This record gives sequence, structure tokens and C-alpha cells, in this order.
Amino acid sequence: MAQTPAPELISPQVKTTVDKALLWLLKQQQPAGYFSDQRTDKIPQRGDIPSHSAAMTALAIMGLASVGHLPGDGTPEGEAVNRALRFIVDNVEPDENGYLGRSDRSRMYGHGIMTLMLTEMLGMSPDEALDKKIRSLTENAIKLIIRAQQVPKSEANRGGWRYEPASSDSDISVSVWQLMSLRAAKNSGIEVPREAIDNAIAYIKRSYRAERDSNGNLKQSEAAFSYEPYGGRQTFSTTSAGLLSLQVAGQYDAPEVLGSSNWLLKFPPEVNEPWFFYGCYYYAQGMYQRGGDHAATARQKTEQMLVSTQSPEGAWFPRNGNEKSAGAVYATSLALLSLSVYHHFLPIYQK
Repeated sequence: MAQTPAPELISPQVKTTVDKALLWLLKQQQPAGYFSDQRTDKIPQRGDIPSHSAAMTALAIMGLASVGHLPGDGTPEGEAVNRALRFIVDNVEPDENGYLGRSDRSRMYGHGIMTLMLTEMLGMSPDEALDKKIRSLTENAIKLIIRAQQVPKSEANRGGWRYEPASSDSDISVSVWQLMSLRAAKNSGIEVPREAIDNAIAYIKRSYRAERDSNGNLKQSEAAFSYEPYGGRQTFSTTSAGLLSLQVAGQYDAPEVLGSSNWLLKFPPEVNEPWFFYGCYYYAQGMYQRGGDHAATARQKTEQMLVSTQSPEGAWFPRNGNEKSAGAVYATSLALLSLSVYHHFLPIYQK
């Protein structure tokens, strides 16, 4: 595993950017506790909450926590995290199998995001009753991820996940959230079968698009991950997602990690690319894990892109394609996660 030199201090410019983002994000918390660009006083009913509200709130919680604002803090930020956690615990109604993505229609994307967030928040709430509820939700959500992985699939799709628990195909962008959730759960002491993580790693590696020789050895020193195994688009976001997820799973020296990080040095992200904010989060965290020149280059690139594109109010707005409809809470939460790599508050991103 590459060693990272002692990190530089966070620059005043980046600190100002983060502080502005936090102030903006706090203003987007609705009276019910969830985060949304759309202001409303309407109180949602359990199991019937605005579309994607729980998934977006989970991203906001991780964004706030990534720069040190935890639910036990007696600060406005800590209180906001606590209220958001309570919103998810009180309003997301899992089905009988533990599926979290049905309540807010965010499907397995939302399920993975919420599960990762809940796993990272275990033991962080000062309220013992709330912590017990978080643990119960998390344990059932992890069981759902494991069951969904075991749905019969073709050889190419085996080990991955897609939009619904019963999906018989897989893609890298849904799968990395589930893999990171499994690894975070295992780190938290929740029982996760070794083969679930191994099969997910094998799936991610099948999405790596390098030529191999007759023995299966890679013939290239740099290559990208594609959206689906053996095909699909190869972008900085899919490549960054593959890079981070393999390292979170302990594969620091895998050829696919070395090759994808080298590819990202050659083809760094640009702000106008599709799924920029989603990809930037994986890029910043994945290259940081890689260490050395990869980490230094990605840090400089990430900070330059995000500092220069923040709105005067402190938010970021997606510019492109499907991401545009996801809104500013989504983009701002992911921007915070991208800028937070040297804070080390969330266990999953620690080396």
C-alpha cells in the first residue's frame, strides 16, 4: 500500500469554502428534519416521504460528519445531524426484508447510501434508544444487501447489484455503495460473510477494461472501469468508483487499483462531465487512499475545481445530464465529502 506523506494543513481558501457550504446546507433542512432544495412545512408520514428525501438526507449527514459535525455535538451542525438521523429512523419504513429504498423511491441506490451512512453513525449518537434503532435498521439493511447479491445472475453480473433487490443484472455505480456498506458494517462488528465481499470485489474487477494475456495477467499499466462488465461507458466517475471501492475492501495493491489510479492521472475529471459531483467524491477519496503523487494531484485538482465553482451562497449546482435534476443538496453534500479527505472523521475513509 502506498504511503502518504503527512498532509498539508487545510488552506484558508478551502476552509472558507467548507464553512460557506455548511451554512448553506443547514438552511436547507426542513422542519421535519430532512434536507431538500424545496422549502415546505409539510410533515411527511412514515413510509410516505418525498422522493429521494432520505437518500439525500443521508448524503447531507455524511457531508456534515465528514468535516467533523457529529450527532452528539452541542452545535447547530451537530443538532442538524441529530434531527436528520431521527428523520430517517422515524420516517423510513423498511419492507419486511429490510429494504430502505422503497419509502423514498430511491431504490438500491438510496438503500446503499442510507446503509453506509447508518453504519458510519453507529455509536455516535448520545441517545442510546436512537442508537439501538440505528443498529437494528443497519443489521436488516445489510442482510437485504447480502440477499440481493445472491439473486441468480449471469457470470458477468454475479456478485453485483442493480436498481432493485431482485434485479438479475448489475452495474458498478449501484454496486460500489453496497460494497462500501458491507465493508463498513464488517468494520463495525456486524456479521458479513467473507464471500459476500469477495464476490463483490470479483464483480468490480470484471468491470476493469484492460487487455489480459492468456494467463489472465494485465497487459496495460493503466485502464478504466466501465459501467458494466465487459462493456458500457468508461468514464472518470465509473473509474473513480471502482478505485475507491476496491481500496475500501482492502485491495490496495491490486493491479486494477494501480492501473485505474494511473488512468485518472492521465484523464482527470472536468466540471462539465456527466455525473461530475458523484465522480468527484470517488476521485478525491480514491486517489487519497492511493497516496503519493496520486493523492497530491487529485487534492489540488479537486480543490481548484470546487473552490472555483461554488456559488456565492455556498452551494454547488449540477450542470449536466441526469445529475442536473438531483439538485444542490446532492451536489453540495458530495462536494463536502470531496473536500474532507484529510479530516478523517468517517471511519470508512480512514486508511
